[in-house]
Amino acid sequence: MSQITIDTVIFDFGGVLIDWNPRYLYRKMFDKEHEMEWFLSTVCTNDWNLAQDKGRPFAEAVTLLQAQFPAYKDQVVAFYERWPEMLAGEIPGSIAVLDELLARNYAVYGLTNWSHETFPVAQERFEFLNRLHGIVVSGREKMGKPDKEIFHLLLNRFGLISRQCVFIDDNAANIQTAQELGFHTIHFTSANEMRKELEQYNLL
Repeated sequence: MSQITIDTVIFDFGGVLIDWNPRYLYRKMFDKEHEMEWFLSTVCTNDWNLAQDKGRPFAEAVTLLQAQFPAYKDQVVAFYERWPEMLAGEIPGSIAVLDELLARNYAVYGLTNWSHETFPVAQERFEFLNRLHGIVVSGREKMGKPDKEIFHLLLNRFGLISRQCVFIDDNAANIQTAQELGFHTIHFTSANEMRKELEQYNLL
């Protein structure tokens, strides 16, 4: 059997290449850490945000949540109106790895759960996004990770073969789906660990 050549790397963005965290905003809006954590676990939850990542308009999402939690109307609308304050910047070590992969002429793609309304803000701020060979944004496709459909869309759109790809994500559920579909995977914990694992794949 011939050896499989890995020639493609697929990055998740938030938590891997970009330091995005709603706490950067909400620490400005809550005096006490435990109140902020309650808000993020009960009001503006991950599941609520995932619906926007899968295409639900922010206007609709905000209206629904403000009706459910009227005491937090200002905090809810801030999730969209002050969304750029959730972006701390690039994750430096990760961008260095990305640059090295591109310099070595590997195919590099992005597969991200991100609202179609806010992704243009990130694309304008982070120039490296425009150097990738292709990006699939969940909000534009109205589907998201960890569902298999968006992985199939990525493969079909760009003519990729999963066993020739390394998929990198900080979310264990997304990693599990990728493994089930035949991708090589790196569960991101730090830029240094990611680099070590890419070296084991002989990509760096």
